[in-house]
Amino acid sequence: MDQEPGLRERKKQRTRQLIAETARALFVERGFDAVTVAEVARHAEVSEATVFNYFQTKEDLVFQGMQAFEAEMLDAVRSRPAGTSIVSSFGRFALKPRGLLVAEDEASADHLSGVARLIATSPALMVRQREILASYTAALAAVIADETGSDSEDCRVWVVAHALIGLHQSLIVFVHRRLVHGSADHVQLAKEVRSQGQRALKLLEQGLAGYG
Repeated sequence: MDQEPGLRERKKQRTRQLIAETARALFVERGFDAVTVAEVARHAEVSEATVFNYFQTKEDLVFQGMQAFEAEMLDAVRSRPAGTSIVSSFGRFALKPRGLLVAEDEASADHLSGVARLIATSPALMVRQREILASYTAALAAVIADETGSDSEDCRVWVVAHALIGLHQSLIVFVHRRLVHGSADHVQLAKEVRSQGQRALKLLEQGLAGYG
């Protein structure tokens, strides 16, 4: 009896993953605007209604997995060891290699590079990415307020949240620019991202008083 819901959930996860992978492959091959949701559904062998049961918008087909990423990000702050600052715990999370930067084979790296280029060159996807990052900022601000016992309207809470998500966003933009301009060595790119992230994190940890 207890096993049946687990099986259903795993089936849902597989369907969601299949739809997202199918959509991403089509988008990378032909461009985001050139592919309809109906085409995604046909290639994934599901109905168009099923696609929208799993993804609210066409743009969300590209950003599959963002909810899990947000949950992991917030947990990194909540579960940090005693004596560890919010900035440091977030920094460790943000600098952890993932996705393209840990691709184990050339095919995976090429696919993930294609997705990153797709996002960087699509106005619609860039808008959706900014919306997601804004949602991250609000969620992180709520956690920071709770962790520090601050009022949710305290501007300091929001300054810290914006700064930390800004670090994450800056690394995304750095990767996208490298890929758009032809950088294909994901191993070297991972080193550059870590170096850039460490420098930016050090600035946040030290404070901005002496900058400029």
